[in-house]
Amino acid sequence: MTMGNRWYKIDSMKIQPVRRIRESVRLPGDKSISHRAAIISALASRGRSRITNFSTSEDCAATLACFKQLGVIVEQDGTTVIVEAGGPILSEPRVELDCGNSGSTMRMLSGVLAGQPFASTLTGDASLRSRPMKRVIAPLEMMGARVSSRDGRAPLQITGRRPLQSLDYELPVASAQVKSAILLAGLSASGRTNVTETLAPTRDHTERMLQWFGVPIETKRGDGSSPNVVSIEGPATYQARDYEVPGDISSAAFFIAAAALLPGSNLLISDVGLNPTRAQVIASMQKLSADVRVLDMRVVCNEDVGDIQISGAESLVPKGGGHTNTLRGTEVAQLIDELPMLAVVGSQVDGGLEIRDARELRVKESDRISTTVENLRLMGAEVEEYEDGLKVAGRTRLRGAKLNAHGDHRIAMAFTVAALVAEGESEIIGAECVAVSFPGFFSLLESVIER
Repeated sequence: MTMGNRWYKIDSMKIQPVRRIRESVRLPGDKSISHRAAIISALASRGRSRITNFSTSEDCAATLACFKQLGVIVEQDGTTVIVEAGGPILSEPRVELDCGNSGSTMRMLSGVLAGQPFASTLTGDASLRSRPMKRVIAPLEMMGARVSSRDGRAPLQITGRRPLQSLDYELPVASAQVKSAILLAGLSASGRTNVTETLAPTRDHTERMLQWFGVPIETKRGDGSSPNVVSIEGPATYQARDYEVPGDISSAAFFIAAAALLPGSNLLISDVGLNPTRAQVIASMQKLSADVRVLDMRVVCNEDVGDIQISGAESLVPKGGGHTNTLRGTEVAQLIDELPMLAVVGSQVDGGLEIRDARELRVKESDRISTTVENLRLMGAEVEEYEDGLKVAGRTRLRGAKLNAHGDHRIAMAFTVAALVAEGESEIIGAECVAVSFPGFFSLLESVIER
């Protein structure tokens, strides 16, 4: 139900199509980076870290809450967070640690707790308790921790060990969260821990941030024929350090898509994180002929940062006549959060869009393959579903529909973009789930639209 010029209520949101998007915005802090800034600051041996532009998401709030239960002093004033170094040995929690809906919190905190000399339990909401955790349990047990679970799912009861054993480990899935968990455990291990990525390179925020804090870590980047190998020497101690979090590129993706699809739009998004392992969405949009440009590239706290300029076009006609609109392989691993949104964009592109090698989407907050297909079909798009992806067939005049977010923040935001370019009103059921990653999404989007 619309409320004046506001678009949403507690449980659903009705959206009318708009003319264009203009002006400029600065987005909340990157969620992935904020998690890591809180974790790595908390594990410093001494000092105080001041983290600015910390994410406003519920997921990152869950990470802070868990560290408070572990005896770390955390103060927050808006988007500024002060963390008093609590490590390397934390306090045994008196209650279960509630990770909410955050897989990042649970998997990375598992790596931290594996190296602590006490027992603890990680739990979360129903969605998080249904998601696979064997991928992180296996390497941590190889390092000497004991982890009990419910058939590889949370709650996770972790009995830590200090020091842990160092490990040579090849990731069986392309997962930055699992890689990060092993590296964080490696801080408490005796000797050199190596993590090898043979399937695809994943986001490298943890490596970059550990380097920023002065931790001895080494990355050997593959050349396509050889894998990435990340190595950390443990046990490692380091001092607190201030950190500035860039704007979230995954959140920016929805604004980029909306502006690119609405003719006459002109939008500037400032101070966005452009880490090469995260910025693939820009190249993918450009490949679909969207007018997206990067300005003023710079390095802040060991992360690439820049501004993004987007202009809307009457139509998107990819180079090659629409015959090369396929996302697969290593490209997919670097687009995992943006794929539902790109499927929406594909419904407005000559030749459509095919996504393959994306089976990982089925074990996110929702089965993102099936939920994306379901909602696109409700809006009139022709979509074929595969076990590892989907194919959107050609440009479609989307129509407004009653859509279900299925409790998934990225589905809710992707289909907000679809609703903006559709004919007629759309309603998104369960729109409140956007708070998991981007509580201000609807109000910020409303501030830049023209009806």
